[in-house]
Amino acid sequence: MAASITLPEHTMLETLTAPQGQFQLNRFPTEPKTQLRAWDAADEYLLKWVSEQQFTRNTPRTLVINDSFGALSVALAKKKPTMLSDSYLAHQGTLNNLRKNNIDASQIAFHNSLSWPTGQFDLVIIKIPKSLAMLEDQLHRLRPLLHSKTDIIAAAMCKHLHTSTLKLFERIIGPTRTSLAKKKARLVFSQFDDALKIGPSPYPKRYAMEQSDYTIINHANVFSRERLDIGTRFFLQHIPSNLNNKKIIDLGCGNGVVGLLASAQNPEAELLFVDESYMAVASAKENFQLNLPNHRAEFKVTDCLTDIARSSADIILNNPPFHQNNTVGDHIAWQMFLQSKLTLKIGGELWVIGNRHLGYHAKLKRLFGNCTIIASNKKFTILKSIKPSKLGLNSPYKS
Repeated sequence: MAASITLPEHTMLETLTAPQGQFQLNRFPTEPKTQLRAWDAADEYLLKWVSEQQFTRNTPRTLVINDSFGALSVALAKKKPTMLSDSYLAHQGTLNNLRKNNIDASQIAFHNSLSWPTGQFDLVIIKIPKSLAMLEDQLHRLRPLLHSKTDIIAAAMCKHLHTSTLKLFERIIGPTRTSLAKKKARLVFSQFDDALKIGPSPYPKRYAMEQSDYTIINHANVFSRERLDIGTRFFLQHIPSNLNNKKIIDLGCGNGVVGLLASAQNPEAELLFVDESYMAVASAKENFQLNLPNHRAEFKVTDCLTDIARSSADIILNNPPFHQNNTVGDHIAWQMFLQSKLTLKIGGELWVIGNRHLGYHAKLKRLFGNCTIIASNKKFTILKSIKPSKLGLNSPYKS
């Protein structure tokens, strides 16, 4: 049986009012009593701009990139757009919001960041991502899909739009200008220049992992693409051994370095790498197959441990993120901890690394009834909780 979350009945939907109509939308996964919306002013600005245009074709072939929860794709469903995102959560959020608005999901063609569509598009809509590397890679991949009359329109909240962002559009796509700001959001217009000589995309990148013989491959949307980050480096110093014939999950695996080392130290163990980023899981798979070709592992893109069988894991290793896109919070960590408890066998262990100020110790003790400090330094703490024989879930979610 898969570990899952049942959303509380009091979860409220918000109504997006746009020129295309009114749409009931929520974030994914939905948090109880959240005050965060599934769209922002940049989405509203984009939808207004699209409604005001007189396109050459009645239904221009439309590509929507980085639509966080489907606000753009749902509102533009009549155009039968192609939606492209690196996020499994974005895909699931869009499908969820299509259902809530009684829109046939077949109206939208879904692609992930490593499986781009083919052919040329007349209209390209981009929500500018937080990662400049991700944007750079996307613009490189986008060029073959453009023609001389393609309308290319991007948007972001002003605080997330920088000179470096505009320079990427100029260098990779062509002449670029911005709109006036509205509700602290701004549009970016770029004109395709087929004559630009831009060279190949620099992604994925590779580096030699310190104090090892491993080569690490990182796609553009993977954290710490140039070298190990200091938190991961600290975690690697304390990966448990004596886990042969055990099932180990690298939860939120990123490039898979944590699970890679766990497998190297426990060659008879079975590894499962899980992340909601398609690029992260692809990086983890390539790193594992390159460096440990004779070891056992599976790789899955999903929402935390939602699709993983309950009571199936012996050890879960976790470096939880504390933000979703540009939203900071502990809701993802809490979901990871809760689902880890469901997924672990009795006596199974959850190992977590986090910044000391995040207070994971209290959350884990509340949920598991126990929490041990494995190691700590001035910035990070490594914690271990053991699944007890009685499953008491102190959580706003239901199992």
